[in-house]
Amino acid sequence: MFRRKPGPEQARLADEQAMLACLPRLRRYARALTGERESADDLVQDTLERAWQKLDSWQRGSDMRPWLFAIMHNLHADAHRKPGLATVELELAGDAMVAADLARDHGLALDLEAALRLLPAEQREVLLLVGLEEMRYEEVATTLGIPVGTVMSRLSRGRERLRRLMEGPDGRGEAAPGASLKVVK
Repeated sequence: MFRRKPGPEQARLADEQAMLACLPRLRRYARALTGERESADDLVQDTLERAWQKLDSWQRGSDMRPWLFAIMHNLHADAHRKPGLATVELELAGDAMVAADLARDHGLALDLEAALRLLPAEQREVLLLVGLEEMRYEEVATTLGIPVGTVMSRLSRGRERLRRLMEGPDGRGEAAPGASLKVVK
């Protein structure tokens, strides 16, 4: 049976459908990056707007997800680079103070969300893309614009730090400030 090549309108519609299929994962990753629903929704909207404008730069036939995550990552990083007035919503201010108190108080165990927020952004991003989004190391490297070795290193350090944060106050948790590390030969 003879099949015609899809026209530009059909290709654009297929691209739009692929973009919409990524929406739940984009929302989940944005929520994990920002920590709040409103900011996450704004980030997803900005990502989709940028993706729609730059759709011609996406290579048809490749997985759209890493391309969209790269756009989201760059938008998120750009937003943090911009100087601006630091504001904290009142209900979030309490959460931030509680998270800081929990980090100082080794008498309480941290939950996963709070522990993730305490990780450096570079480690948190890699952990979320590999663990939550189930992306391959190569996809994460492409998404974040870093070498695969850096992905593996950040993932290893992030997992270890997260494990220590989650273990809690029973002496197995986060090392006290100034504690020295052992050198293993």
